[in-house]
Amino acid sequence: MRSVTYSMSVSLDGYIVGPDGGFNWSEPDDEVFRFWIDDIRDVGVHLLGRRLYEAMLYWETAEQDQSLDEAQLEWTALWKPLPKVVFSTTLSEVQGTARLASGSVAEEIERLRAEPGEGEIAIGGATLAAEAAAAGLIDEYRTVVYPVLVGGGIPFFPRDERRVDLDLVETRTFGSKFVYVRYRVAR
Repeated sequence: MRSVTYSMSVSLDGYIVGPDGGFNWSEPDDEVFRFWIDDIRDVGVHLLGRRLYEAMLYWETAEQDQSLDEAQLEWTALWKPLPKVVFSTTLSEVQGTARLASGSVAEEIERLRAEPGEGEIAIGGATLAAEAAAAGLIDEYRTVVYPVLVGGGIPFFPRDERRVDLDLVETRTFGSKFVYVRYRVAR
């Protein structure tokens, strides 16, 4: 069965965006960007909330940007053809290989798990991940922790007072600034 992973950059105090809605503090350095390139290779389909989908739209046409470096072009080549499912109540259409979700997060994950296909089902976006977590559908949590305290905003982990036991799978330090942490849900 295809695993469901939730991966995002997070501040040390646990937020994916700050209280002002900004996330400019989470721009990866070259080593972290290369890590995300390698990580996306294992993804078979990406589930996104509207805000993350809109933030990632740049990469649908990024190859036209003459200022991109080799790593950014590689990311574009991997991201653009990747199937994406967008959860939104306000969008009426999406671009590229994306489609609007026709059901709930749980229904979409069940359908994707039942279909033939390879690669992980990746979730991006805290609100969407919170819905999947509440249904017990997330198999792994993956974060790159940034050395910044933003003091509030949208938390990486849902605040639903539900206990979830996790097993540490992997840690990795990038230079002297960033730490990758990967946990699998204990079953």
